[in-house]
Amino acid sequence: MSRVWLVALTSLVVLAGCHSFKKENVQPPTPLAKDFKPTAQVSKLWTTSVGDGAGDSGVRLRPAFADGVLYACSTDGKVAAIDATSGKTLWSKSSRTKGWFGWGDKKRADALYAGGPAVSGDLLVVGTLDGHVYGISAKDGSPRWESVVNSEMISAPVISGNLVVARTQDGRLYGFDSATGERRWVYDQDTVPLLSLRGNGPLLVANGVVFYGSDAGKLVALRLDNGEKLWEQTLASGEGRTEIDRLADADGGILLSGTTLYGAAFHGNLAAIDGPSGRPLWGRPFSTFTSLDVTDTAIYGVNDESQVWSFDKSGGADMWKNDALKYRWLTGPAVLGNYVVVGDIEGYVHFLQTGDGALAARERLSKKAIRAQPLVVGDIVYVEDVKGRIGAYRLGGR
Repeated sequence: MSRVWLVALTSLVVLAGCHSFKKENVQPPTPLAKDFKPTAQVSKLWTTSVGDGAGDSGVRLRPAFADGVLYACSTDGKVAAIDATSGKTLWSKSSRTKGWFGWGDKKRADALYAGGPAVSGDLLVVGTLDGHVYGISAKDGSPRWESVVNSEMISAPVISGNLVVARTQDGRLYGFDSATGERRWVYDQDTVPLLSLRGNGPLLVANGVVFYGSDAGKLVALRLDNGEKLWEQTLASGEGRTEIDRLADADGGILLSGTTLYGAAFHGNLAAIDGPSGRPLWGRPFSTFTSLDVTDTAIYGVNDESQVWSFDKSGGADMWKNDALKYRWLTGPAVLGNYVVVGDIEGYVHFLQTGDGALAARERLSKKAIRAQPLVVGDIVYVEDVKGRIGAYRLGGR
């Protein structure tokens, strides 16, 4: 059995990526309280759709934001720019008939966009399931450049100055010239386990360093200019009796607050690490396969049973835990004002109070699963489901 099949199988069984809960011996979602009374008002501003979204790929697609515009893509070959205030489509491109604007294999029905998008200035970058990276004009969607990588891209690249940094499922990281797409460096020293969860966490670039969580449970720091490894720290050891027990993916994003990095891993720990030196500051057991969020005083996370947690930022002590959404296979949390926002497998968007974790409001985007962490911009949160439906929500009235 190939590694690709093992990854897909693990995603379905461990992450409850299907609805046959009894058949797959996966816990069914906790029923939502029918007598729930919201304590916060949430307004749905608009909804729209971009292609078929992530579909059955297992990818956590979410939009990117810049200068009042959302950018989104789909695995059936759509990429679009959307007015973030009104939800109106500003431009939309499709690769359905000619590959990617005539690039690549013209017999292919679609370019399978799954990595991204990322945007900076007038440059939009997306990656594909078949190992391509495309630079696009953010203004009108016209093509800029194309590069080829060795494996599928299932997480967003990062644009930093004159470099685009991209990560592929086989553990490699690439640095590309942002103007031409020419490859500047490649980092290929990661060891990718045979059995791995389906997913790669987003990259973080800060102070000339690339930070990311690896499939082997490491937090890794690379030089941005040449891809040289600076240091790594263990978030999960990958120990256990069975192959499932030994899964140790760090599939969530790495957070930076001040000079401190925060990261977590499946079957591992939540850890705070000094960014410049890589020195561990504190750690505590916490198993997750989603991204975290952080405020001035707290860290918020969703564990591998979909319980929402809050931890003290200074030392990792428990502040609260909410298990009302257990086994609803939540997204990573996003902080919107005094609320934590998560999406679930049945298309609901939940708002919890940051102070005590109490459920405050509930909206339903669709009947399809939400897998990607919500995106907060100002006082609006944007949520995307696996079929490409995007909704914008604001606390209070419209």
